[in-house]
Amino acid sequence: MSISSSLNASVMGLNASATRLSTISDNIANSGTAGYKRSQVEFSSMVLEQRTSAYSAGGVTVDTFKDVAATGSLITTGNATDIAVAGRGLFPVTNVTGVNTLPNQRELMLLPTGSFTPDQNGNLRTQSGLFLLGWPADANGEIGAISRNSGIDLEPVNISTSQFTASPTANIEMGINIPADATNAGAPGTPFDVPIEYYDNLGRAQSLTMTFTPTVPGTGASNAWTAQVFDNAGDPAVSVADLALTFNDTPTNGGSVATASASAGATYDPATGRVSLNLAHGPVEMFIGRPNDTAGIRQLSAPFSPSAVSKDGAPIGDLQSVEVDEQGYLQAVYDTGFRRTLYQIPVGDVPNMNGLAARDSQAFAISAASGNIYFWDADTGPVGGMAGYAMMESTTDIAAELTDLIETQRAYSSNAKIVQTVDEMLQETTNLKR
Repeated sequence: MSISSSLNASVMGLNASATRLSTISDNIANSGTAGYKRSQVEFSSMVLEQRTSAYSAGGVTVDTFKDVAATGSLITTGNATDIAVAGRGLFPVTNVTGVNTLPNQRELMLLPTGSFTPDQNGNLRTQSGLFLLGWPADANGEIGAISRNSGIDLEPVNISTSQFTASPTANIEMGINIPADATNAGAPGTPFDVPIEYYDNLGRAQSLTMTFTPTVPGTGASNAWTAQVFDNAGDPAVSVADLALTFNDTPTNGGSVATASASAGATYDPATGRVSLNLAHGPVEMFIGRPNDTAGIRQLSAPFSPSAVSKDGAPIGDLQSVEVDEQGYLQAVYDTGFRRTLYQIPVGDVPNMNGLAARDSQAFAISAASGNIYFWDADTGPVGGMAGYAMMESTTDIAAELTDLIETQRAYSSNAKIVQTVDEMLQETTNLKR
């Protein structure tokens, strides 16, 4: 009977409106929740096969989903570990159980934004108990070979092991001028000393002394020097490198290194212009210059000038803060000014963002509807960059929700009116036999 189908369709309409009202309530309640993705409903009509001339109402079904693909506005904060994805994508997190379990047994979740602080063990976590995951970097800040189709290589981000750090010196750049007139006949042959500070693997400041001695000929100019390097961390009386240097005096390459050779345990590579030194704390590369190149040690008719000597490394430093750059690299910043990359935070993407399964605390899990995960470097491919000192606002638009609320109320009232009308019509049918 078609009048019964009208009643059933109206009841389904009431249920659909109630479902929409639930999503509106959820959206408005989370309008101030950072990283909240708006819930939406999608109505679909149901059509019954019409076997007679009488029409039977099919009704309506409703499907709900989170609009994960939508992105909220970013707001700046004062916390360096407040991070958000500026665009498409989410970064990986896990719960407290996943911190101490094997990667293949860990629950992998995704988050659009989060305010992270270290817990008692140094793991970065949100107040709701979600722990940040990342790929660990080696001592050189390199990530190495990792799997991008799973979370097998992800680790909880821990900053406690980096409270103190020292970066030993690995490279020294010699940009100096030694006077050409010192190799002329009749010159006094006075040596020139260059003190060079470096840092050992314990963060201590050590020093090298590089002594340049000119070769003074009987006539003319030799343009030749011997140089010795002494390491005060070892035996300061024994050189760790003996160098024999000659310099060009041609119009084209005047002042540049012509030939160089090394001994006393050191080696010289003319292709790179570097001397390999074996110091007390380990190997160090010293750049003196390639043959016929203008960089490195120069011999010009100018005063002795050791003003352009530089080196890498840093002394022992206390961790001051951690920051996340646009590429997702989490760097430790020390009070000495030294920066060290600890982790790379990737950005995950799936074919169907709206197919992700919603979890508590604005997190999402991979599902069959979402498709497989792929972890990109931040700000590459389809995903956005990583923003530190920032949080993502809720995607809820209060004005739109209130408009939807009015529409839902009207739709519910209309369906209720049909139920009332059908009831009255059925009552009239019942009264026919009186």
